[in-house]
Amino acid sequence: MGRTGLAALAIILSVAVAGCRQSPSNGPPTYHSATSLANGSVLIAGGPGGVSNALTALLVPQLYDPASGQFTTTGSMSATRYNHTATLLADGKVLIAGGDGSSGETLDSAELYDPATGRFSLTGSMITGRSQHTATLLADGKVLIAGGFGSSGDALAAAELYDPASGRFSLTGSMITGRSEHTATLLADGKVLIAGGDTSSGDALASAELYDPVSGRFSSTGSMTDARWYHTATLLAGGKILIAGGDDSSGDALASAELYDPSSGHFTSTGSMTTGRAQHAATLLADGKVLIAGGFGSSDTPSSAELYDPVSDQFSTTGSMTTGRSEQTATLLPNGKALIAGGVEWGGDGIPPAAVDSAELYDPVSGQFSATGSMSTEAN
Repeated sequence: MGRTGLAALAIILSVAVAGCRQSPSNGPPTYHSATSLANGSVLIAGGPGGVSNALTALLVPQLYDPASGQFTTTGSMSATRYNHTATLLADGKVLIAGGDGSSGETLDSAELYDPATGRFSLTGSMITGRSQHTATLLADGKVLIAGGFGSSGDALAAAELYDPASGRFSLTGSMITGRSEHTATLLADGKVLIAGGDTSSGDALASAELYDPVSGRFSSTGSMTDARWYHTATLLAGGKILIAGGDDSSGDALASAELYDPSSGHFTSTGSMTTGRAQHAATLLADGKVLIAGGFGSSDTPSSAELYDPVSDQFSTTGSMTTGRSEQTATLLPNGKALIAGGVEWGGDGIPPAAVDSAELYDPVSGQFSATGSMSTEAN
C-alpha cells in the first residue's frame, strides 16, 4: 500500500503517538508478543486489540497449550503494554521490556514472567524508555536491547544490556544509525546483525550493522539491496539470514528478498515472494524451509502464505490461512506445526480494520492451515 494509505490506516487504527504507527485497541491482541516456553506452551502477552480511540490493552496474558489446542489465562503484567519485546532467558523466565502504555506513553519498565509460578514480577527498568525496539538473547545470557522509538518519537541509536544475574540494565555501545522497526538476528559467531528499519523522518533504511558482545560496539557491514522496514529476518540452517518483504520509503509492500552471508558481510538478492507484504510473519520450520504468512499487501491483509526453500532459493505458494491477518505472531511448536495468533484484518480502502482473536495452525506435512482455540478478549 502507498504511504497515503498507510497514514490513513494509522489514523483509523490507533491512538496517535509521535513517530510510530500504532495498533487498534480494546479487544483481541495485536502488537502482542508470543514466546515459546520450555514446557512447550506459548506465552501470549500484552497488545491492544479491537478498534477504538480509547486504548484498553489486554492485561491478562494467556498460555496456549499445543496438547489441548486451547488458551488459558495466566498472571497479570504489572503494566499495560504493547510494541514491547519478550525474550526467553536461559533460566526459562521471560523478560518483557518497554513498549507503549495505556495512554500511548513510552515505557522504560520491564518485568519477568516465571512459568513455574505463572506470575509476573518487576525487574530493573531500562535506561531509556522505548517501543518497537529489538531484544536479542546473547550467548552469555544477557539481552541486547537496541533502537526503537523514544518518548519524543525519535528513532534511537542507543542500546543497552539486561543482565539476568543482577536484574539490571546497563549501557553498551550505540548503533551507528538510529532506527526502529528493524530486525536483530543472533549469528553463529555470537554477533548480532541489525538490519533495515526506519528513521525518525520515516525513511526506510538499507544499512546494516553488527554488534560485537566482546567489544560492546557496533560496526558497519554490507548494506541491503533494498531499503526496508517491517520486514522479517530468519536465520537459516546454513548460517545465512533471509530478509524478506517489508515496506519501502513510500510505504509500498515489497516482494523482494535477499540473503546476508556472515562470512562475506554482504547481502545478495534471492528469489522474490509471490506477493508483496509487510508486517507479516516468518517461521523457520523443522525441514529448513521458511513459512511466510499474512501481512499488509498492496491493498489488504492477504490470507496467502508461501514457503522459502534454501535449496532452490525460491518461494512457492502453500495453503492459505483461514483468516487474512497482519501483525500476527508465528511460533514453531514442539510438534513441528506453527501457531499463528492474533493480528489485524484490513479489507482495503473504505473497509474498517478489525482485530483478530482467532488462532490457527500450519501443518508442514499437509501444507494446510486449520483453526485452533481463540484467545480471550478480556480487557483492562
